[in-house]
Amino acid sequence: MSARKPATIAVRTGIESDTQYHAVVPPIYLSTNYGFPAFGEVPNYDYTRSGNPNRGLLEQALFELESGKGAVVTNCGTSALNLWVSAFLGPDDLIVAPHDCYGGTYRLFNTRARKGDFKVQFVDQTDEQALNAALAKKPKLILLETPSNPLVRVVDINAICTKAKEVGALVAVDNTFLTPVYQKPLELGADFVIHSTTKYINGHSDVIGGVVITKTEEHAEELAWWGNCIGATGTPFDSYMTLRGIRTLGARMRVHEESSQQILNFLVEEPLVSKVYHPSLLSHPGHEIAKKQQSGFGSMLSFEFAGSFEQLKFFVGKLELFSLAESLGGVESLICHPASMTHRAMGEEALAEAGVTQHLLRLSVGLEDSQDLIEDLQQAFAQAKEAF
Repeated sequence: MSARKPATIAVRTGIESDTQYHAVVPPIYLSTNYGFPAFGEVPNYDYTRSGNPNRGLLEQALFELESGKGAVVTNCGTSALNLWVSAFLGPDDLIVAPHDCYGGTYRLFNTRARKGDFKVQFVDQTDEQALNAALAKKPKLILLETPSNPLVRVVDINAICTKAKEVGALVAVDNTFLTPVYQKPLELGADFVIHSTTKYINGHSDVIGGVVITKTEEHAEELAWWGNCIGATGTPFDSYMTLRGIRTLGARMRVHEESSQQILNFLVEEPLVSKVYHPSLLSHPGHEIAKKQQSGFGSMLSFEFAGSFEQLKFFVGKLELFSLAESLGGVESLICHPASMTHRAMGEEALAEAGVTQHLLRLSVGLEDSQDLIEDLQQAFAQAKEAF
């Protein structure tokens, strides 16, 4: 049989694996510990921090979906990043990260660097000269976030991975926005893929989790050791729920993207929108790169509100089908003001450098009917115009 397609991997992983009662869906193993068959004989599972059947199935599904060799599921996306840097960086090592990365990523790296755990340089990775200058310092790790959060900037994964290898650096790509449905970083030269599985992977806004997926078995073993050592691993119930979410990943991502395209078409014609950020737009600087390395454009988009800040707040308050909330990738549509929400930990100077303005709004387009979502945006914009 030929290699299984992603949708089949997502649906079939773990199905009919129960040997006791032959349940079609694998049961939840909530036990914290496992009996040893005999004195001195170590079982496959001994303690749930180090291994669990549910987490093992989720890890298998994720590394197969990303064409990897191993994975470690963690208790949140930030924990996945923390595990990765803990395993590979020392006090004298440098990590190069995007200047416009997720606010929690910026906070983690910046805080740990201040403590002296490692060194970090935040770089505009779309600026070839700035990136080359950072690479000349011979970093040990490079993090790419493409498309980035919240400005959906796109960088050339293969080109950066080629340069990274020349200086001996390992590259991880945060693939949270696109998932393996639309982008496969390991096939483009990356060494690791990182997800906040809280988002599209789980897809229902009811489980927090993360994962580091590796290109090699050796790196998977090293990360598994560190995951157990620092207690970063995910729980059985969360793993069970996330695997359940993965089973519909392909179908969900298609509807997310179809709806986002219709909303995008509406926003580019709206007078109270001065700029829209999405890689599918021909005007987007990363459009051609996205076409080359992605099989879809995803459903995350951001836009600049053209009115006053008070008008922006009024507009957001009038929305009925977009919840004002952090996170993304769930079945429900969300609107976020990054500067005061997801990225507020960066501080004003870093926000300005990253291009995150007070008028920037980010949409996570859910699975509601797209026409209902557009009508909701229309009525909120209309009321904002009338009131101001």
